[in-house]
Amino acid sequence: MKWTVEFTKNAAKQANKLDDSVKAVLLLLVTDLENGGPAPGKQWPNYSKLKGKKNQDKRHCHLIKGKPTYVCCWEVVNKRVRIIEVYYVGTHEKAPY
Repeated sequence: MKWTVEFTKNAAKQANKLDDSVKAVLLLLVTDLENGGPAPGKQWPNYSKLKGKKNQDKRHCHLIKGKPTYVCCWEVVNKRVRIIEVYYVGTHEKAPY
């Protein structure tokens, strides 16, 4: 069963502002999340769970390394219904972690 990947309004705006090359990588990540769930695998650079509140499951990975480095942050909203919410897409410097 596939997962549903949703974007917050803010993350959708951020994604629309990205270069086409970064958007293409983001699309690959979203496809991996839909097919495999919240852990996309070791092929994604710097993938890890983020520390936070006990009941939150937040994760991130780098989309493109370099200057600037682009990252994507997401949260597992509901494991039973299989919903993932992307809440940040953008440069590493402004990432909310």
